[in-house]
Amino acid sequence: MNGTQPLTLIAALMLAAIPTAAAPAPTTYVPSFDPSALKENVGGPPGEVLVLGTPHLSGFPKEFQAQSLDPLLDRLAAWRPQKIAIEAVSGPQCDMLRRYAAVYPDVHKSYCWDPEPAREATGLDVPAATAEAEKLLAAWPDNPTAAQRRRLAAVFLAGGEQASALVQWLQLPPAERRAGDGLGDPLVERLNKLVGWRNENYLIAAALAARLGLQRVYSVDDHSADFPSESAEDEAAYGAALQRAWDNPATDKRKAIDDQLMKRLDGDGVLTIYREYNSAQAMRLAFESDFGAAVADVSSKHQARRYSGWWETRNLRMVANIRRVMARQPGTRMLAIVGASHKGYYEAYLHMMHDIRLVDAKAVLE
Repeated sequence: MNGTQPLTLIAALMLAAIPTAAAPAPTTYVPSFDPSALKENVGGPPGEVLVLGTPHLSGFPKEFQAQSLDPLLDRLAAWRPQKIAIEAVSGPQCDMLRRYAAVYPDVHKSYCWDPEPAREATGLDVPAATAEAEKLLAAWPDNPTAAQRRRLAAVFLAGGEQASALVQWLQLPPAERRAGDGLGDPLVERLNKLVGWRNENYLIAAALAARLGLQRVYSVDDHSADFPSESAEDEAAYGAALQRAWDNPATDKRKAIDDQLMKRLDGDGVLTIYREYNSAQAMRLAFESDFGAAVADVSSKHQARRYSGWWETRNLRMVANIRRVMARQPGTRMLAIVGASHKGYYEAYLHMMHDIRLVDAKAVLE
């Protein structure tokens, strides 16, 4: 026997007899660097963002009339935004979703218009149309002709930007809203359909942009974080987890408020809806009824937490798209129109930006 072995054994036994200290409890690390606190050295006027949380007008009762939006539009016009962002997937991202359909199965079918008729009319695919629109806007005259507006509308359609095409269409005199300059009859029919489409991107954003003499709106929605379920069983489990999460008192309260608001859809009633949807209470209820309930999922696979993670990613990328637009023109005034459940996340993320100041929607909507 090796003479060192007994000593090794004794040492091991002595170590084993020493009680081990309990592992320290995990602590939450709070970073010292906070971009939202570093806003004092901006050279020149900061950018301003008004986040308008909106219900989706497609879900309004059938008796709703677009004219009821006039008091809202009047207040937004008085604020005079220089750019308007909308909750729509951009033409370039829709093009990506189509090309990567194996990765994003059917996503483009849910969120994207097929610009093929506009490609046939103009000869431009989405990348070429996107570049052409930038080129036209860079040299855009103060007093464009009707032909120029029709041409730009056709190019926007080819690029998958329907709301921006409508902005041009609405600024044409009624007699000039006709085929020509790249707009064939199918595209004219499409634009005329969009004029009355019950969608906030058209009835609010495009209408307001045209009223203010802006040339386009900016599609900032993002579905690049969408992911397919691993199997039918996984999809079923995911759906069941969300239904459990959504079954809570905050959801019931939110529905009761909506039911009451929808009883009055005239101009004053619609303005009341927007005031409520942009309140601190509405932002908190959206969290408690939906994303907060999902992130609290304690099931073995945490299915509902996948949903809250997707939601955060989507909002981060949407805000990044807004930031990109504003970075091209520092100090710009941006109106961001988005489904009301996004509003709290939009404002929280935008508040982190050094040269952006948020505008209280409550003050604008008074």
